[in-house]
Amino acid sequence: MAIKLTKKQLGQAEKVQYEDIRSELRTGQLVFCSGKYLFSGIIQRLTNSVWSHVAIIYKDETLGRVLILEAEPYVGIRLIPMSKYLHDYKGTRKPYKGLMFVADLVKPLDQHELNKAISFGLDELTRPYDNWEILRIMMRILFRIGKKSRNRDYICSELVRDAFNKAGLKFKLTDSYVSPSNIWQDSRVEMKYRIL
Repeated sequence: MAIKLTKKQLGQAEKVQYEDIRSELRTGQLVFCSGKYLFSGIIQRLTNSVWSHVAIIYKDETLGRVLILEAEPYVGIRLIPMSKYLHDYKGTRKPYKGLMFVADLVKPLDQHELNKAISFGLDELTRPYDNWEILRIMMRILFRIGKKSRNRDYICSELVRDAFNKAGLKFKLTDSYVSPSNIWQDSRVEMKYRIL
């Protein structure tokens, strides 16, 4: 995208009904969230961005399911139906509190590349969320400390970065950390739909 957006601009984006675009959603598209939760606000402030979460769509054509591959705080890496965000987020019987967008890659990956990305994510299912990484990112920002050492726990944007790395697509990162905003700002990412 390479465009820095404000909350107001996000809120003014035309909202489409999920049911109207569900059949058009594809494996490898990205989901960006701008949450109204405490943890979301912390991420947005730390990264000076409207975005608090990023994930990957996995569409199972055989079952007719649209799923989200994500790293979720206190849960880890999981695969959940997109409909959970829209109707029953975290078992509340309410939608996700915030805005939710689907984005495309300007040049989509081919099926072989997509299979590599999704297979990587599926292999990582149940791996822990890196609950301390947000604090470490804050320290790196405040004290201008270099990159973290690699571990096998993930935050959402690390999962997306590593999955696409497996497919041969390396996001252009300018910070000593990877955030949803870093992925959004890559010029190969473009907004497609606002669904919440």
